[in-house]
Amino acid sequence: MAEDRFFELHIIAPERVFYEGKASMVELNTSEGEVGIYKNHIPMTLLIEPGIVTITEESGKKLAAIHSGFMEVLPTKVTIMAEVAEWPEEIDVNRAKEAEVRAERRLQMKDPMLNLNRAEIALRKAMVRLELADTARNK
Repeated sequence: MAEDRFFELHIIAPERVFYEGKASMVELNTSEGEVGIYKNHIPMTLLIEPGIVTITEESGKKLAAIHSGFMEVLPTKVTIMAEVAEWPEEIDVNRAKEAEVRAERRLQMKDPMLNLNRAEIALRKAMVRLELADTARNK
């Protein structure tokens, strides 16, 4: 049966339950690199890095932006606790472009008083938002 290949997927952000449903696979960026999870995966927890999450459902694929958090993987259930989760249509492209420019300026300043790690993360988040918006627009 086709139903045997699906697991429960929950993506939770601080302000809402972002996604609840059945998926055959979920792909996203973690501190260990890009991973793809199928049903009956070995249990583990992973730190999430900013990136695009691809959710494969019976009806097709859904893309979203995920910005940091962690993931618990169990054989029949995956739970993602995300700092921020956004669908393509929720992204304000102009705001993301402005954030990208601000982060790039901070990185170029090389001021030891600035938190460069924070600027790098802000840049990655802006780039993920822009990539997702561009991907959705070109579909």
